[in-house]
Amino acid sequence: MEVLKNKKTLQDFIERQKEMGKRIGFAPTMGALHKGHLSLYEEARKENDLVISSIFVNPTQFNNSEDLEKYPRDINRDILILQNSGLVDAVYIPEVSDIYPEKTESQHYDFDGLENEMEGKSRPGHFDGVGTVVEELFRQIQPDNAYFGEKDFQQLAIIKKMVEKKKLPIHIKGVSIYRAENGLALSSRNQRLHEDRKEASKIIYETLKKVNDWFKTNTISEIKEKVQDVFDHQQGMQLEYFLIADEKTLKETNSVYNDRIYRAFIVVIVDGVRLIDNMHLS
Repeated sequence: MEVLKNKKTLQDFIERQKEMGKRIGFAPTMGALHKGHLSLYEEARKENDLVISSIFVNPTQFNNSEDLEKYPRDINRDILILQNSGLVDAVYIPEVSDIYPEKTESQHYDFDGLENEMEGKSRPGHFDGVGTVVEELFRQIQPDNAYFGEKDFQQLAIIKKMVEKKKLPIHIKGVSIYRAENGLALSSRNQRLHEDRKEASKIIYETLKKVNDWFKTNTISEIKEKVQDVFDHQQGMQLEYFLIADEKTLKETNSVYNDRIYRAFIVVIVDGVRLIDNMHLS
């Protein structure tokens, strides 16, 4: 596995691969790698000649400087995980100046309103930061296919919208949420939880499964009350928000229409760690 530590090294590498006509699969990360990340590379391996990872903690998508500082970083561990997986041919580890050569600031994007829902309401500018770093990585790496986990479903939708609007020749592939044995969605933030709190946090997934059942017989208002009641009885957990939204527009709904597809979204604070999850509703 090649470790590419600056933009020039990356460009030389990509140029060689393109000359050989290789099909490139790519999944960007902010490090603190886990099996959820590796599931992206497993999918990429099936469909591409070459698989590239990137590790870059993007400063412009953090609204809270303390959250940025606390974000787990262990680059040597991450490289070892990628090497041992046998799934990745190269990892790009840029400096901030490779992504932001002038000012460390975001471009402004219009994602047709997707950016104003859910996470966008509590994290202004977050998705401009995401769009900026992903677009720059796409332009540098020039992948044919790019892979993103459905745990960050809103981010996946926004990246698809950006690629559509910018007319980038890249196929965006969503990959199913990778869960621990107890159902907790894997996340880099989970590393900040004690093992007993990870076990307790399985209630998030268990609640989503109940929501999928309740969705068949209860109104959305009733479902919201049931979810709130679950977390009112969980020590050390705070429900930041729960909602059901149209999968296409991400707009919250209080009514169900047969011609639309819905997904439940939840954010829970566990001992100060913000955990997100979601589930398609059948």
